[in-house]
Amino acid sequence: MYKTVTTLLLVMLGHLVSAGTAKRIITLSGALTETVDALGYGAQIVAVDVTSIYPSYINKIPKVSKDRAISAEGIISFSPDLVLAPENMISKSLEYQLKSTGIKVTIIKQEYTPKGALTFIRQVALAVGNPAKGEQLAKQTEAKVNQAIEVVKKNPKSPKVLFLYARGTGVMMVAGKDTSMDAIIRTAGGKNAAQGFSKFKPYTTEALVNANPDIILMFDFGYKSLGGINSILKMPGVMLTNAGKNKKIVEMDGDLLVNFSVRLAEAITELNSKW
Repeated sequence: MYKTVTTLLLVMLGHLVSAGTAKRIITLSGALTETVDALGYGAQIVAVDVTSIYPSYINKIPKVSKDRAISAEGIISFSPDLVLAPENMISKSLEYQLKSTGIKVTIIKQEYTPKGALTFIRQVALAVGNPAKGEQLAKQTEAKVNQAIEVVKKNPKSPKVLFLYARGTGVMMVAGKDTSMDAIIRTAGGKNAAQGFSKFKPYTTEALVNANPDIILMFDFGYKSLGGINSILKMPGVMLTNAGKNKKIVEMDGDLLVNFSVRLAEAITELNSKW
């Protein structure tokens, strides 16, 4: 009798989860896209934002726009039943427009800490209708992250790292406190060389020299946009820093560095190996 009741309850629960599971999903950040995929719902993703490029098959999925500007019409055209968006990605008016057509919109805040990564995974899983799978994935991620942090503790170099965001020489910014880059640098065992300010601020030669980083860290596309290491070393002030003198210009996959979700352990390990 007990087994029969238990079986019936499990069947009913399965139907409830299935009924609540999103079938057509739009994800509006790389971290959201990767997490939905890791939860096993990649086939339900019908469109993504321009920052979503991983896993590789995501590049074949339509983009909701050519830039970061998102419109109600663009989203509605894909007939989604769920839109996942990071905090501050879409306006309140756009959110209202989408919800008024019957589309579920879930805004998920991302906290750039190991604990925050686990919360993020659980929130995405809840949104797609499978919290049990989210708990399983969160625990798997936690184990990997803890292992990566142990490796960091065994490699206590603590270099001063300056993150430089570039889109050619016309757009260059450095990351201060309260940024994902500050968080990943510290989590991987480094120190942010940019002090005294939050968020991002324009790059200047004077600030670079004063910061005197041991390592200059860049996204791979930013590194290429400046012409690679030889061109970067010729930029004003670079050779006056420890990073320039030792040619420690590090490039990494931008999506991996800012993920703070299912690939956090990989990001920590790879970045720490560059010290």
